[in-house]
Amino acid sequence: MQQGAAQPAKKVTTNTLQKMKAAGEKISMITAYDFSFAQIFDHAGIDVILVGDSASNVMAGNTTTLPITLDQMIYHAQSVVRARERSLIVVDIPFGYYQSNSEIALASAVRIMKESGAHTVKLEGGEEIIESVKKIVSAGIPVMGHLGLTPQSINKFGTYVVRATEKAEADKLKRDALLLQEAGAYAIVLEKIPALLAKEVSESLDIPTIGIGGGKYCDGQVLVMHDMLGINTEFKPRFLRQYLNLNEQVTAAVQQYITDVKSNDFPNDNEQYV
Repeated sequence: MQQGAAQPAKKVTTNTLQKMKAAGEKISMITAYDFSFAQIFDHAGIDVILVGDSASNVMAGNTTTLPITLDQMIYHAQSVVRARERSLIVVDIPFGYYQSNSEIALASAVRIMKESGAHTVKLEGGEEIIESVKKIVSAGIPVMGHLGLTPQSINKFGTYVVRATEKAEADKLKRDALLLQEAGAYAIVLEKIPALLAKEVSESLDIPTIGIGGGKYCDGQVLVMHDMLGINTEFKPRFLRQYLNLNEQVTAAVQQYITDVKSNDFPNDNEQYV
């Protein structure tokens, strides 16, 4: 390699995340669903990109994550993987493709890995899905867990309020976290739970935790890109920090474009061919 030539980006793996936890280095994670944004996030240095089933909401306009299919998740994952140079790519297995039995869960995970080229899958739940986690891990597919508020269970809970505020549910979450670790999960997302509970869980585990509304004691943080970038302006939970207001900026740009077209200012002489 020539002196001064740029070094290739060191790829993030599940082992990288384990080392980051051990070193006390926080893990950055964001969702993406297409090539363009995934490329921006990867080049920016994000550690993990989650192809979330939140695509059902932010890309398709559904009110829950439940309608999205495995084929649709694979499509989004393929687009994201094509942009990847460094980040670890995680894909949600959607509702209905792993809960019923472990054989279906494994088949779903295999399809995601083979057809998208992603690196790991994510499943929601604890003890109820442990056999699926074990089955997938035994096939050599890394699994990220997800506890606390589990959006695929919205019809069970009926609300998106903070979870595990009562002792019984908190105790179950702690047990589930240990079960997921024992089953071979390499990391666990903790969504919308009390910060001190997330701290206790994070300190009890050898594997990293990724918080979304789980407080500052988690080993990393994840946000939905549409929320963090201000594309979606209606969702404003306490845990969200909005870093841009793209809705406002894009609206202003499009309105200026409309004005320029209607006034015949665009295209001008320098923006046409002779």
